Amino acid sequence: MRPVDHVLRVFTDAEGRFGNFLGVFLDTAAWSDEFCQSRAADLGFSETVFLDDVATARMRIFTPTVKLAFAGHPTVGAAWLIDHLGHEVHDLQCDVGTVYSVATQLGATVLADPAWSPGIGLRQVGSPDEVDALTPWEGSREYVWAWIDEAAGTVRARGFVDAVGIPEDEATGSAAILLAAHLNRALRISQGAGSRLDVGPTHTGKVALSGDVAMDR
Repeated sequence: MRPVDHVLRVFTDAEGRFGNFLGVFLDTAAWSDEFCQSRAADLGFSETVFLDDVATARMRIFTPTVKLAFAGHPTVGAAWLIDHLGHEVHDLQCDVGTVYSVATQLGATVLADPAWSPGIGLRQVGSPDEVDALTPWEGSREYVWAWIDEAAGTVRARGFVDAVGIPEDEATGSAAILLAAHLNRALRISQGAGSRLDVGPTHTGKVALSGDVAMDR
């Protein structure tokens, strides 16, 4: 069976560590959704991207158990990879519609409507220590967060989305989008083992989600 074409880590820290793994298959227009779902389940990452056409950035996103119309770390990772492969494409074509993106050498930014984010709940707790003390639970669909420094806009968070086959997500871009929209301010989020997400509302009503990307394969 054909191996995954690329493995990325999206939302790395400043030293290129951590980040959420993303599998990417290229030129998959002939693959059915059912086959893509089986490959995503086999790979086991929180999400896998199937780039049906790199030149036009037509893509499909799957968790190990479901297809998603939009997700944060797959779009940031795909935007960076498409640019890295030499294609100057800013409009990603996802099931939710067109997602505008800008890539740099280090990473990428996407503009997303908060309404695109899957229905994950936001729960604020009193301190980063309370966030870190949590353990995953069955059926979860919640983004738990606390201020590190409210004045500076820094947040500690963890994402639990067992409902879509991900007991704990290393870095959850769609939830970060919801949190920035909810608080109506720019944030730097430390999530998981050490991933870093930058997010903030724009004058268009959409939210800018940014992160650095590293390629492991």
